Amino acid sequence: MKLHELQASEGARHVRNRVGRGTSSGNGKTSGRGQKGQKARSKVRLGFEGGQMPLFRRMPKRGFNNINRKEYAILNVETLNKFEDGAEVTPVLLVESGLVKNANDGIKILGNGELTKKLTVKANKFSASAKAAIEAAGGQTEVI
Repeated sequence: MKLHELQASEGARHVRNRVGRGTSSGNGKTSGRGQKGQKARSKVRLGFEGGQMPLFRRMPKRGFNNINRKEYAILNVETLNKFEDGAEVTPVLLVESGLVKNANDGIKILGNGELTKKLTVKANKFSASAKAAIEAAGGQTEVI
């Protein structure tokens, strides 16, 4: 066999069935759906189970979702050692350096670990231990 002799096998390619294009097409008028009934309609509501109580209504409700919740990106003090001494650490710098993936609602600094460098840290929130650790290293904290 040669490349120019290659052919798609019989039945490998199908022509799309164009429904609703006249009676001579074989699928005109009712477009192959028969007459009336649920399957002849354009759609059935999402989650509809034929009148049976739908699954999403059978399942119990749990908890409470606060639509005004703020999701802070958290960062420990020990990860700030990556920056050089005397640097100003801002949310933009943290995202660029890859320490924070996205700071949609803001950044909160937590006090886990030890800080060895003097930094000026700007963030949306600080824990009490983080504030103490940054100031003990000779740095400053600034709430944005």
